[in-house]
Amino acid sequence: MAASRGTSSRGAGGTSGGKKKRAWKTAEQEDAKIPHLVLGDITEIDGSVKEGGGQILRISIALSCLLRKNVHISNIRAGRSTPGLRPQHLTGLQLVARICNGRLVGGSPGSTEVYFYPEAVQGGRHVADVKTAGSICLLLQIALPCLLFAKERSELLLRGGTDVDMAPPINYTLKVFKPLAEAMGVHFECTINQRGFFPKGRGEVLITLDPVHHLKPITLLDRGDINGITIEAFTAGLVHRKVSHEMIAAAKFILEKNISLATLPSGIKTDPKHLTEQEAFGNGSGIISVVTTTSGCVFGSAYNGSKTESADRCGQRVGEELVKVLSGEACVDDYMQDQLIILMALAKGCSRIKTGPLTLHTETAIHIVETLTDVRFHVLRNDGSPDTCLIECDGLGLES
Repeated sequence: MAASRGTSSRGAGGTSGGKKKRAWKTAEQEDAKIPHLVLGDITEIDGSVKEGGGQILRISIALSCLLRKNVHISNIRAGRSTPGLRPQHLTGLQLVARICNGRLVGGSPGSTEVYFYPEAVQGGRHVADVKTAGSICLLLQIALPCLLFAKERSELLLRGGTDVDMAPPINYTLKVFKPLAEAMGVHFECTINQRGFFPKGRGEVLITLDPVHHLKPITLLDRGDINGITIEAFTAGLVHRKVSHEMIAAAKFILEKNISLATLPSGIKTDPKHLTEQEAFGNGSGIISVVTTTSGCVFGSAYNGSKTESADRCGQRVGEELVKVLSGEACVDDYMQDQLIILMALAKGCSRIKTGPLTLHTETAIHIVETLTDVRFHVLRNDGSPDTCLIECDGLGLES
């Protein structure tokens, strides 16, 4: 296994106070010894449990960093067709290692286990480049909780894919996750320097993030009335600009047919656009629709364009997903459930959110949090409404 270390002001073979330091041995020699050299407990995490994917890595490493707990993660991505670390996951681990000057053992493509030994979180400027179309938003998921508790403002320059499959598109992160995180005291700004798509990526996003003293708990139990619906779609490169119009028209038709707009006199706002060469690298398209309510709920559905699916069908999927979630009593959509779990666990006070049926990602997030902390989540199911759950927990009250 190969090893990587976060940035440090102390050179590996430098001097301190006139006392000569020994030179480091080879990475292979150090990797073989590190698990035995580090004092203290190490928490074992099975990467094959529940969802069995990269989410286990992201939550485990973020909590390890924040709580200064050594972790050993085995069976990494055992539930995937290609187990082990992919470039996106490895880049995220290396990013957190630099953020906390931690020691990462097993940091090589294809590794099925890693050891992580964190130190103190350091804010400032950090750069991470997947060098593929690996998701920028998933890099943000692993880094943001850590940098919230730095002593200074942080700047993240992230390169990779902004709109890729199997990950939240950048617009979903900014238009759905961001306002809900802000309700918990998170404040960050994002500049999309360039969008990037599969297969080459080359997207670039700049995040500036303010530290918090502590996170506030979140309560989302009342749906409220709809006070806003937007549909945005884009095309880039050689994708014809009519595609964004077709996506929007299909989504709008589904929403207007199935959702009462009585509380929305201005109707559904739409925004089709074609991105310039400066705004996007390569060919791509995507759509997002966001619904907001008077009680602070934010729901979203987003899809990337596909060569195997028509623009109409992409738009229909977005409309159908929102109609489904709005037909129940949930106050967050299915994609947001698991993203709030780590923030709820870190917050100071009791958080309570009403959701639809728990997703496997949410169950996984809860399992990892409960493995690494004393936080316990309670999931209450309504017998009269079996498709509605109440998730609540008393957070750690972590302070910077």
